[in-house]
Amino acid sequence: MTDTLFQAYAPLLFWTGLGIFVCRFLPESFPRFLGRSLYWVGIPLEIFALARQTEFAQQASLAPVVTIATLLGGLGLAGLTLQGIRQAHPPKAVDEKKEAESEKEFEARTETEREKEPEAKRAPTIAPYWQQRPWQGSFLISSVLGNTGFVGLAIAPVFVGSSAQSWLVLYSVTQNIVGTYGMGVFVASYFGRPAQNHRGWTQIRDVLTVPSLWAFAMSTATRSIVLPPILEAGLHASIGLVIPAALGLMGMRLSQIRGWQTLRRAIAPTLLKALVVPCLVGVLTTWGGIDGDPRLALVLMAGMPTAFAGLILAEEYELDRDLIASSIVLTTGTLLFTIPLWLVLFGQGIP
Repeated sequence: MTDTLFQAYAPLLFWTGLGIFVCRFLPESFPRFLGRSLYWVGIPLEIFALARQTEFAQQASLAPVVTIATLLGGLGLAGLTLQGIRQAHPPKAVDEKKEAESEKEFEARTETEREKEPEAKRAPTIAPYWQQRPWQGSFLISSVLGNTGFVGLAIAPVFVGSSAQSWLVLYSVTQNIVGTYGMGVFVASYFGRPAQNHRGWTQIRDVLTVPSLWAFAMSTATRSIVLPPILEAGLHASIGLVIPAALGLMGMRLSQIRGWQTLRRAIAPTLLKALVVPCLVGVLTTWGGIDGDPRLALVLMAGMPTAFAGLILAEEYELDRDLIASSIVLTTGTLLFTIPLWLVLFGQGIP
């Protein structure tokens, strides 16, 4: 197991470290450019190639059902936790409607009028971070979306038999399509927009226009079409470019984390993502009659670290990037301890 984790973590540490190092030499706008490039081009290419190259076993048809149930259950738990945090720290007379009005009034006043006012009235009051919508959206995404592609498919196959491999792939594909670029886009669009723009059709439109969804649909529709060898090779090679780029983007954002204060705010979503949700998946699948390698496959994938794609969504929809990056750091670190735990509880022990 130690050798397997080392092989999986070697590229993760290298490319992330490289991103941290080169960030200081790049323009400030480059991380956002890279994130949007991955969102619109890189990730769709990766999903298109993955869907074409995978043979889905019929006996693993329950995997998407469990994946969707895990996503919905995780979102519900995260929502309840977020509500608890907000109630435990009530705002000090912060009214969102009045805050929006004060911002408009502030922008409408001339510079001379602002200078004549007392300093306390020159700018609108900023709500605490737990009341800010970008932070709330990042909290939900960090707690629910897992890295089942880059990390999951690199680590989990070693711990399950060949009969359960299709469970892993179906979980990963469903997580990416329904979770990251379905539910994730909906949440990011909702919390990344001003409160007055919260119309259901806006979020539905954003989900339906996600390039990764169209890439998956096109890949499924063209599976029977034989592409030229050079094109197939290019699709396969694109995965080798997308993964380093995503890890590099994570490193760039990690270099901007402001110490323990930011990491401390990620403890709650880390506990949900790394411990609570996979444990519930293991208990409920056991109760539902799923055991052995299929159960272990589902638990391992449910416990994968917070998705790198969360950073891409944060770049695209202006969410709290620091919270997602911090969650990635903490959940990735806990993976070294949780995998042996899941092997003992839901597998055949530590090999």
